[in-house]
Amino acid sequence: MSAATKTLIRTPGVDVQFLIDAEDSGCSTTAFIARIAPGAQTPPAHLHETWDETVYCTEGIVTYTIEGTKYEISQGQALCVKRGKPHKFDNLSNDDAWMLVVSTPGLFEEDYFLSIAEILNAATSGPPDFAALLAVQTRHGVTPVKG
Repeated sequence: MSAATKTLIRTPGVDVQFLIDAEDSGCSTTAFIARIAPGAQTPPAHLHETWDETVYCTEGIVTYTIEGTKYEISQGQALCVKRGKPHKFDNLSNDDAWMLVVSTPGLFEEDYFLSIAEILNAATSGPPDFAALLAVQTRHGVTPVKG
């Protein structure tokens, strides 16, 4: 695992910035903040077998769908997505939403978001390269699921 640059990673509708990476924590945790624009194209439903994801909403409203059940979290509220649970997040409101995401153990890396951003930002005149997106997800232990 390499140290995170901790720079702001911008994609259409979703921005991410790592605060704590695996190197900082001895692989015990990673933490990043994310801004989700209203109606942003967010990652499809997925799961990760090797880490839990705790989400704390710092501003706005984030809608998480976990195993088919929708949860709205607003400022000051949190939820935990246990490893192996299919989930997806969206911003269905009219305002930006911000969340702090903590993954334990610290296996989720900044490189995932850098790679995804490169693919999404290159798609200026059409849809992104879905095969390339799937390859990045697979490389980082993120498994797409139906839902």
